[in-house]
Amino acid sequence: MRVLSPGHRSESRCGSRERKALRKPIDEDVRFRLLRLLEERPDLSQREIARALDVSLGSANYVLRALVEKGQVKVRNFRASDNKLRYAYILTPGGLEAKARLTAGFLKRKRAEYEALRAEIEALQTELELGADAVPWRDLT
Repeated sequence: MRVLSPGHRSESRCGSRERKALRKPIDEDVRFRLLRLLEERPDLSQREIARALDVSLGSANYVLRALVEKGQVKVRNFRASDNKLRYAYILTPGGLEAKARLTAGFLKRKRAEYEALRAEIEALQTELELGADAVPWRDLT
């Protein structure tokens, strides 16, 4: 195990821009999916939200708090049928606006993924149609 001095910069900081660039669409996807889910089911608990989004409870809480702080979601108290106090997460006009923006970005990313997959499938299909005899590495054995 390598111990770093207090002022030493860790090697893990290298490439942090790349990691942030990769993380941004993922974060946007979670925010989009959360806003979409809350619009349909504002009465879900954070645990149910986490399960529906397939993220940890802490991640769901973190994203939800960020949306509340940005004024995109309001929290309202209500009584659940089992007499426990629960919350309803209501999208604000700003939340609806953010959801529309995130929807456009999500759709753009998914279309790009679709086109890349389609091109890869076509290439694989062409490769299969050429047959095993056309594979150059086959002659090396």
